[in-house]
Amino acid sequence: MSIKIYTKTGDKGQTSLIGGTRLPKHHIRIEAYGTVDELNSFVGLVRDSISEKELFDLLIEIQDRLFTIGSLLAADPEKNKMQLPQLNESDVVVLEKAIDKMNETLPEMKSFVLTGGHPTVSHCHIARCVCRRAERAVLKLSENEKVDELIYKYLNRLSDYLFVLSRKLTQDLKANEIPWKPRI
Repeated sequence: MSIKIYTKTGDKGQTSLIGGTRLPKHHIRIEAYGTVDELNSFVGLVRDSISEKELFDLLIEIQDRLFTIGSLLAADPEKNKMQLPQLNESDVVVLEKAIDKMNETLPEMKSFVLTGGHPTVSHCHIARCVCRRAERAVLKLSENEKVDELIYKYLNRLSDYLFVLSRKLTQDLKANEIPWKPRI
């Protein structure tokens, strides 16, 4: 027997958190974990374009961490009794080490760069922008509700990682990195 995808319980604009609390679908908590889910989809799109095993494997790990973040955000901090996966400081360190390793081979940045040059690079920049939006949504949620600061720390570092990854992909794909020259 298969499980039905639709439950019809959200037809009136509400959804349930882990723990049973019902919230309007426009609630900042729903926005936060929905944006993390959107980010996860874009990271998958980038991953689908990468053949380098080390990068591919790290993007799989990042997607796993994003599911962890999504589940933490989707749980009612007061009523949830379910054991959920946790984010660790070591998850942030993994991103920092990957950033440092990629930076070793990249030319020094002397200006902002225009996004683009190759579809994979563009997808990476879109993921970075969605990551920043997810971070903003989580920070907004944290103004009124308890949110583990490791979540927004991870998202902040992930956006840095995605930016450096876009530069590495530009280099690997021999795409053109166009510096932004402000018209003054």
